[in-house]
Amino acid sequence: MTHNPRSISVTGTGTAEAVPDLLTLSIGVECRRETVAEAYGDAGTRSAAITSALRQHGVEGPDISASGLNVRAEVNWQEGRGQTVSGYLASSMLTIRIRRLSASSQILAAAVAAGGDDVRLNGLSLGFADAAAVEARAREAAWQDARTTAAHYATLSGTGLGRVLSLTQHTGFQPPVPVAKLQRAVAAESLTVEAGESSVTATVGVVWELLD
Repeated sequence: MTHNPRSISVTGTGTAEAVPDLLTLSIGVECRRETVAEAYGDAGTRSAAITSALRQHGVEGPDISASGLNVRAEVNWQEGRGQTVSGYLASSMLTIRIRRLSASSQILAAAVAAGGDDVRLNGLSLGFADAAAVEARAREAAWQDARTTAAHYATLSGTGLGRVLSLTQHTGFQPPVPVAKLQRAVAAESLTVEAGESSVTATVGVVWELLD
């Protein structure tokens, strides 16, 4: 005969506050030229110039990643002629991680200056270089919240908490904080990044055995 112990199921939520120490920047390069060779060559040159400027400002190689260089024809419709090629667009994408937030404005300005009018700022976000440590603190807070709630209900019902029967972590930590969504590199020199403070939230579901 199987004995099913009485149990209590609770959900705990915990939050950990921390100052973001990592800025992730997405920079695009778009070159429209009359020939494939011109578009391809200029896009490569611009990307190399941006990378060089970043390294000169202390951004290490592992913190710079490129997603490749693509070229496509741009076409127009003309009456009597159908589709005609008006030029070629070469594009590439760089993802940069900036760990010195105090220098982020200068680094961004240098990247824009190196890329010129062909630069596109696709987005910036703040996060944590060691996200696991912040998430661990949030999990600990969630566990304590769940245990406090369960202990309270156990006391109200005249019982005590026994062993943990099951524990479920609900996934979905808060993503990095978006700073801006900019389509073009306009007045980047005046852009100031304020780290502020961000929070990470964790939620756990715990089932405890109830003791008589």
